[in-house]
Amino acid sequence: MTDQRRVALVSDAAGYVGPHLARELARRGHDLVVGDPAEGLVDELEAIGARVAVVEGAIDLRDPAVSLRLVEAAIEAFGRIDSAAAFTGRIVVGRFLHSTIDDLRRTLVGCIEEPYNFLQAVVPPMLEQRDGQILVFTSATGARPTPGAPLYSSARAGANMLVSNVAAEVVASNVQVNAVGTNFIDFPGFLKASRADDPEGRARVEAQVPQGRLGDLAEVASFASVFLDGTSRFTTGQFVPYAGGWA
Repeated sequence: MTDQRRVALVSDAAGYVGPHLARELARRGHDLVVGDPAEGLVDELEAIGARVAVVEGAIDLRDPAVSLRLVEAAIEAFGRIDSAAAFTGRIVVGRFLHSTIDDLRRTLVGCIEEPYNFLQAVVPPMLEQRDGQILVFTSATGARPTPGAPLYSSARAGANMLVSNVAAEVVASNVQVNAVGTNFIDFPGFLKASRADDPEGRARVEAQVPQGRLGDLAEVASFASVFLDGTSRFTTGQFVPYAGGWA
């Protein structure tokens, strides 16, 4: 080991937990490659001490070229990637008998093709350097039947299995691949999809959570960072739900 700072890739630094995760990794001594950072985020990260490479137009992982551009930016700026995190999937709700094949295809593109494209891009350089950590954010709905979101739940389960299979394939090269599946997290996408963006709707949704509240993005980032910051390397191929006891 050297004193060189670790390099982390965060695919979406504009929404969901991306900005929080980037800040947390910067505080933990990482330089960063960030896709489409939120306004002011790069200045924050640099103030913490991180060097930052920005990739614009990098949020939509449905296009395989996007993940490849993120990797190319990391190699060009820093010469390596020590860890990489991707935020994948599109929330699709509705009962199975009211769904269409187009609904299924749209769900599979967001929940299966996106992590597939990301893993195809980030795994090879880590295999070459024989070191790396990858975390794919999926959903806790992949751990149990989810009334009102059966297609989404099924596709997320497939993504979790994809992560486990990739992890088994690369474990001998000291590359760890894990998934964290969230649910009931307080961010606009979840609130809108769950009709929890008013006090009555929020109370209804919070009542479904054993802990009785929604999760905070900062605590998601803190939990996820242990799979990325190099401090805990003895687990791989795991899917860990982060949903207040729901899964």
